[in-house]
Amino acid sequence: MGEFGRAVRAVRPVDAVRREGRAAAQAARCVWQRPGRERDLVVQSLKAAAAAVLAWLVGGVWMGDPLALMAPWVALVLVQATVYSSLLQGARQFGAICIGTVLASAAQAVTGNTTGALALSVPVLMLLANWPRFGDQGIYAATTALFTLTAGSVSTSSVGHRVGQAAIGAVIGVAVNAFVLPPIHLRNVRENLAALARDSGDVLRSVAGDLREGEWDAQTAAGWLNASVQLDHRLDALRSARRWSQESLRLTHGPLRALHRVSHVPLPPPDEDERLSRVTGHVTALTRALAVAVDDNRTSAPPEDPALRSYADLLDLIGDACRMEADRLLDGDVDPRRHGEMDRKMAELRQQLREGLREQAGQGAAHTAVLGTLLLQAENLWAETVPDPGDQ
Repeated sequence: MGEFGRAVRAVRPVDAVRREGRAAAQAARCVWQRPGRERDLVVQSLKAAAAAVLAWLVGGVWMGDPLALMAPWVALVLVQATVYSSLLQGARQFGAICIGTVLASAAQAVTGNTTGALALSVPVLMLLANWPRFGDQGIYAATTALFTLTAGSVSTSSVGHRVGQAAIGAVIGVAVNAFVLPPIHLRNVRENLAALARDSGDVLRSVAGDLREGEWDAQTAAGWLNASVQLDHRLDALRSARRWSQESLRLTHGPLRALHRVSHVPLPPPDEDERLSRVTGHVTALTRALAVAVDDNRTSAPPEDPALRSYADLLDLIGDACRMEADRLLDGDVDPRRHGEMDRKMAELRQQLREGLREQAGQGAAHTAVLGTLLLQAENLWAETVPDPGDQ
């Protein structure tokens, strides 16, 4: 896309650093101010560290085992996102560790030296790591074999110690995850939905502000497009949260309700995910259309200033509607009067833009095509952002 492509490359490093800085600061504020997914991540991280320390105290200090490294190692990686995944991954990892330890010991007995044992066992274990039954835990078979063969003499006693320590670590890791603030992710779905709506509104309001000022170029459009692409990452987080919310109640549903840690407010249905997915798709299409319009290598051209100002007002209105959706998803409150006011304003702006479209038609197809495309995307956004009340 020529100039636009160069603008994308130029804006990417600066935007990436600025975006990561803002995200880190926002995450720190969220951890301090209120419960949420950011605080959940901190809790899980501290739980993993505590499980590792506890496993070391049991295996290395209390039992005095010289091979106690296995216990904190296993405990650390088994504090997973949900109790169910901790149990599942624990079983897989323990099986992989047992296989790696036994096969490495057998290879040592056959070859009589460490190099031969490594050459014999590691290729087989790396192939075994790809077995779907192990999931992403298969690699621990090979790494355990490396530890077993390079840590000193291989004997029946050392094999038993390693397997025993792995079992201790697995039990401690799963127990800590299950009984110390067991992870639940029900609120993550609602918060990610609200954040997706809010971020979509922020992108639209940013575009509206630049259009209203009238000074925008390929680099500005590249920034819009880059911001809209970030909505895809938020959408991925939403889909992940939806999966976690379903899994986090497996095995812990009853105990969590007894502890009153499960919200009694029902989750938004999966249809909400799809609706906001369509919203982000329309935002991306809208920013891409604007980027194409400002590209000198394309025949299309941006609309004239009066139409752009009306369109900026329209994007501001839709951005406000997105923020209202975010509030609704978090609090469940909808003010019908505000929706009525927005509907009336939307009708006025739509009429202005349709008149502008007729005026643009007299100035050539290039201006008309862009304005028509932008108006269509705005109509789609409005329909998805402010659905019929009976559908909510």
